Amino acid sequence: MRKVLVLCLAIFFVCALAALAFDDMGKRATVNGWITDSQCGAKGANAKAEECTKKCLAKGAKMVIVTDNDQKVLMVDNPDAIEEHAGHHVAVTGTVNGDSIHVDSVKMM
Repeated sequence: MRKVLVLCLAIFFVCALAALAFDDMGKRATVNGWITDSQCGAKGANAKAEECTKKCLAKGAKMVIVTDNDQKVLMVDNPDAIEEHAGHHVAVTGTVNGDSIHVDSVKMM
């Protein structure tokens, strides 16, 4: 009986740790920043870089968001959601997972 209790406690402990680990994955957040391309990154995070951003995206660069606060570059999982805002300063709401974001909504700033 004691072995069964210890086994149940061990399984519970492992499940609790797994739940905590998965809780940190995919935080919903609103990020303010510039939509630019992966080639220019933070250098393209300004109003003067809109045309350059559009050219680089047309050549195959990936769409990214450069945050206002810390100039962090977030890869966009679903670029179709923000395609029309290339080169714009926006507030993006979505799920941030590490260095990428899945965009749910976009608002011009």
